[in-house]
Amino acid sequence: MRFDIFTLFPDAFEWLLGQRSFRKSGEEGAEFTLRDYRTWTPLKGGRVDDSPYGGGSGMVIRVDVVDAALRAVYGEGSRPRTILLSPVGRQLDEDLVTELAAEPALALLCGRYEGFDQRVHDHLADDEVSIGPYVLAGGELPAMVLADAVVRRLPGALGDPGSSVEESFSEALGGQPEYPHYTRPPEYEGWAVPEVLLSGDHASVERWRREQSAVRAAGAAHERTGDSVASPGRSPGDDDPGAG
Repeated sequence: MRFDIFTLFPDAFEWLLGQRSFRKSGEEGAEFTLRDYRTWTPLKGGRVDDSPYGGGSGMVIRVDVVDAALRAVYGEGSRPRTILLSPVGRQLDEDLVTELAAEPALALLCGRYEGFDQRVHDHLADDEVSIGPYVLAGGELPAMVLADAVVRRLPGALGDPGSSVEESFSEALGGQPEYPHYTRPPEYEGWAVPEVLLSGDHASVERWRREQSAVRAAGAAHERTGDSVASPGRSPGDDDPGAG
């Protein structure tokens, strides 16, 4: 798979591309290329933006600048699926990550300032993707989140391929959040690991994990609706230890 990331701040991605999952997927053939809009801008002095028509504060990244960058990289032929990172785009979720991971290549457009000229949205991008209904300084962080989520699906990215089988929102868990994890010590400051995890009874452990995933899913629903749910870490139907 190939990622082309178009940005005004390519240095922002250095840490991400040095992470193990990116290095390992790169060894398996994945490609990550950072593309600076300034490299191909048709404007003098490396300019990429201009003031908005109609007035207002801030600067807008010009459509001719983005088009010049895309044409320089891909020519007049077909382009990979081109995604513009935007706070009002389609919400990034597990289904969309699965969809994007199946693409042979992705082009990610990172904005800055007041964003892109609307004609970039309308004519140059195939999709708009958001990581949440809030505003950031630019599209670099959303692009990193998207790339990280997709890269985890690529061959060789994870040291243990099984670690992605049972994780939050996976098919193995029925799309529910992952269950809690514990490790040594078995007790700390009076906080004990659930006995079932120390029992060696694999069937009971598996049952407990499924119950806890359901509790966490219900907790997430409670945050949205305000309905009452069991406390995290306890199975539905457990007695309240504070009840007399």
